[in-house]
Amino acid sequence: MRLMIAGGGGFRVPLIYRALSSGPFAGLVRELVLYDVDAGRLAAVDAVLASLAGQPGGASFPAVRTTTSLPEALDGTDMVFAAIRPGGTAGRTADERIALDLGVLGQETTGAGGISYALRSIPRMLELAAQMRRRCPEAWLLNFTNPAGIVTEALLPVLGPKVVGICDSAGGLVHRAARAAGVVLPQGQLEGKLEGQLEGKLQGQLDGVGYYGLNHLGWLYRLESGGRDVLPELLADAAALAGFEEGRLFGPEFLAGLGCLPNEYLYYYYDTARAVAAIRDAGQTRGESIDAQQSELYPRLAAAGPDAYRLWEAARRSREEGYLAEARPAGERRDETDLAGGGYERVALAVMRALSGGGRAELILNTSNTVPGAGPGAVPAVPGLPADSVVEVPCKVTPDGIVPLPQDRPAPPQLALMRRVKDVERLVVEAAGPAAGQGRREAALAAFARHPLVDSELLAGKLLAGYEAAFPELGALWRGGGPSAVQE
Repeated sequence: MRLMIAGGGGFRVPLIYRALSSGPFAGLVRELVLYDVDAGRLAAVDAVLASLAGQPGGASFPAVRTTTSLPEALDGTDMVFAAIRPGGTAGRTADERIALDLGVLGQETTGAGGISYALRSIPRMLELAAQMRRRCPEAWLLNFTNPAGIVTEALLPVLGPKVVGICDSAGGLVHRAARAAGVVLPQGQLEGKLEGQLEGKLQGQLDGVGYYGLNHLGWLYRLESGGRDVLPELLADAAALAGFEEGRLFGPEFLAGLGCLPNEYLYYYYDTARAVAAIRDAGQTRGESIDAQQSELYPRLAAAGPDAYRLWEAARRSREEGYLAEARPAGERRDETDLAGGGYERVALAVMRALSGGGRAELILNTSNTVPGAGPGAVPAVPGLPADSVVEVPCKVTPDGIVPLPQDRPAPPQLALMRRVKDVERLVVEAAGPAAGQGRREAALAAFARHPLVDSELLAGKLLAGYEAAFPELGALWRGGGPSAVQE
């Protein structure tokens, strides 16, 4: 199989390459093509991959080719992974800082920053999808580009069932909760494995998962083992909750009242004021920290030779440990338990393996809310949300495609929040989508105003004006223009 990565100069690409060298994904890919508009970043990542392939151990790696030509990258491709970041890490810093300076949450995928990111990502991803239709029409697109849910929804009209959104936060939550409950995950279910001693009493094997939501906005509401739901026991066990990230993040009293486990990104909704204050007090946003790290790191990687992989791995570890730092006490770092869950690269490769005939998989993915075979009155996987929208739910993956599994109807507070954020996502797609029109800017303005973390027409106007000043391409978007190349 030939795999192409759009955004091939991205920091996480070596994770994919490493996963392809051994274990369940070894031999799955014969050629890896890295595409990026930034030749310097490509050279740095290529150096890391060459250094990794040169490590002792006898692992077998796929051949690697790099290119700055999108047509060349797509021709003959069987599978496309897309993880682009228009504007680079400097764009991320603007997404976060403009919101924060107005007193609004400054986070790259959630709230105002996520809307700005999506407005820039969607046009470039639509161009990639159009090129795929021309040059590799049978290929699947596995989308990592954030905000993953909104971007995937914008791509559905172009690629139909051949596109799926990838994120590891929901699967990671399931892994951490299962470990805390003493439940073992079978091979191929929600991908990854639990290593080391299980905490507490061994309950048995995981039989089923109930999870519903949108990307970075979801809840684990059922954890079945041995024919019963073990989640209520976990939620009542303060010591077990203290043993993993989401349990500590939300606390036993709050979780007992909620009756389910929220995705970690719901911290920004449930404790917004504390999140904003913590980011402000840090003096440097996450984006600013990563921008500084990568600006210094990439030139060193390109020139490091055999040491490139070691340098990259040290930077990766530091970056992972500092994730969601604003939600933790000063000085607390993520530990091995917090990092469990397989990683987004393993989720994507598990999807690719199942689609290519390597066995069924059950994974939490971003896909259409329509359950196939439901007839004219299509049944949504998440009741209460539009059947043609993108949701994040457990899915069965086989060579025949991706099938979302029906979930329970969300509780009224969860459903109300999902509906409101889905309204925002659809306004963003309207503003950045393929249909030109005078309403694009108005749709973007309405998206900012409607988002629950903004909730103000006055603030929406200031936010949009700030992002228009930082990203002149938005003006071209309102006039019906758009980018002509996909960039990382």
